[in-house]
Amino acid sequence: MSILLLNPTKWNDYGLIDSGDGKKLERFGPYLFSRPEPQAFWRQRLSSKIWNNASGSFLSASSLDDNESSGKWALKSNLSDRWEMTYDNIKFFATPTPFRHLGFFPDQSPHWDWASKKITSFIKNSSSVNPPKVLNLFAYSGLASLHAASYGASVTHVDASKKAISYAFDNRNLSNLNKASIKYLTDDALKFVNREIRRYNKYDAIILDPPKYGRGPNGEKWELSHDLPILLNLLPKLLSDTPIFIILNSYAIRSSSLSLHFLLKEVMEKYSGNVESGEISIIEEQDQPRQISTAIFARWESK
Repeated sequence: MSILLLNPTKWNDYGLIDSGDGKKLERFGPYLFSRPEPQAFWRQRLSSKIWNNASGSFLSASSLDDNESSGKWALKSNLSDRWEMTYDNIKFFATPTPFRHLGFFPDQSPHWDWASKKITSFIKNSSSVNPPKVLNLFAYSGLASLHAASYGASVTHVDASKKAISYAFDNRNLSNLNKASIKYLTDDALKFVNREIRRYNKYDAIILDPPKYGRGPNGEKWELSHDLPILLNLLPKLLSDTPIFIILNSYAIRSSSLSLHFLLKEVMEKYSGNVESGEISIIEEQDQPRQISTAIFARWESK
């Protein structure tokens, strides 16, 4: 097997400008942001004047601190509360969150593009008049849901956070996809999947981006190392007779993509298809660019 390295390449509104000394400098629309990056062992190439001109800097106790909830933003007065960004045929809002990120994850765009090609091919070659059904678990602010729906899928979007669902609604409205087939649900992923199995509901594709740790809407605990194998082994009971794909993404990069690869391969062993896996990285917009690994993934596609 070969390890894939995916990079977001189609962005106009996002870019990695520079990195080094435990930080990364990124462009989100018209603004620059400095955020901690423990993997950036090298030196910064751009001047301190450019770095200091960032509209926002996330300050953590240590440059090597990878606790997402540890630290706070230092924001300049010229920064809007939130602003519009675009990717392909969707629009969405960016805003600094208490968890270091800007309300979405631009590095995941290669998954969106891959899924849209699978959806388009399925619609073109299917004799069914019904759109493919996609389940998006741990769906957060909804960009993967919007992108899949914009290519013709019927999407069920599940997240444990009411705030995230509200954010996803705002993005849907901004993209003028109010009439798109997207069902938004605030629910615990494991509880939802078990209910769907009891209801005999089926899906043609599943997208998962589980956190390392989390809480359901009623305080349910989620721990990746314990709960992910349980959740994945339930997925075949949710799949239709002709599944299209499964995308499993994880920011727990202290693990290896091999762990996701062989777990997904085992789960899907009765289906005719292929599993591929690897890392996602972002690439600097410079000569001789450096790359930063952001996530690991495994994904299955039907033959």
